[in-house]
Amino acid sequence: MNTTRAQFDQWLAEPEGLRLEFKEAKQRYDFEKLLKYCVALANEGGGTIVLGVTDQRPRRIVGTQAFEDPGRTEAGLHQRLGHRIPVEEMRLPEGRVLVVHVPTRLPGTAWNLDGRYFKRAGDDPAHLGDHELRTLFAEAGPDFSAQPCPGATLADLEPASLALFRERWARKSGDPRKRELSDQQTLRDAELLVDGDQVSYAALILFGTRSGLTRYLAQAELVFEYRATEAAGPAADREEYRAGFFAWQDALWKKINLRNDRQSFQDDFFRMDLPTFDEVRCAKPS
Repeated sequence: MNTTRAQFDQWLAEPEGLRLEFKEAKQRYDFEKLLKYCVALANEGGGTIVLGVTDQRPRRIVGTQAFEDPGRTEAGLHQRLGHRIPVEEMRLPEGRVLVVHVPTRLPGTAWNLDGRYFKRAGDDPAHLGDHELRTLFAEAGPDFSAQPCPGATLADLEPASLALFRERWARKSGDPRKRELSDQQTLRDAELLVDGDQVSYAALILFGTRSGLTRYLAQAELVFEYRATEAAGPAADREEYRAGFFAWQDALWKKINLRNDRQSFQDDFFRMDLPTFDEVRCAKPS
């Protein structure tokens, strides 16, 4: 962050509101209180905390000796809150000020300090109420994939894909009884049937037939292309997959492995070879 003097003077003229907080803090400022204010500001959309300025208008720069090492303060905020909060030091003719730039929370989330959620209430942070928290968490909206797909039935799901899923689920869980489940019971147990055994969008994405996806989820398509160079023009190899994930995941990796070069590296006395694209590492979330 690099606040200009013009921007700073504009802050001095503005009323203290939801996005702006001034603290005199001539000698010091309590770190725990700073943490609470950061949480409160983030939960209200983000904002700026200025140390070294009187909080009553007309505001004056009085300077501050608080937090002599801004980098260390920034690291401490990150350690306690898990978010990066830039702490900017400004050396002005009237004195030293610190500007704490608090980002906003993500939709559907709320910042907390050791499990406590704060908002601003007058000059002090206050706890968010249960209703306020529920309102914040509800912002993300419902999970689309968990919603029922109107009109879709079990006939829109591929039995072979369900059988493959059932086999891998039984192997992963160590429960061979899962192999004996019916398609409908498999979907129930995997929570892919909702609202009275209606097929969910997630079930279509995983096991849908080509016709089922075309009818209800036409954008669910994966296109594989291989190009030997970055030059424009038609791809050397192209395949379109319009079906549920379990219908083409193995076929896709077979196609990738046709040209999956191996990379060699040295580990002490041993030379190791790894594929450029590894299925396990590529499937692992970042």
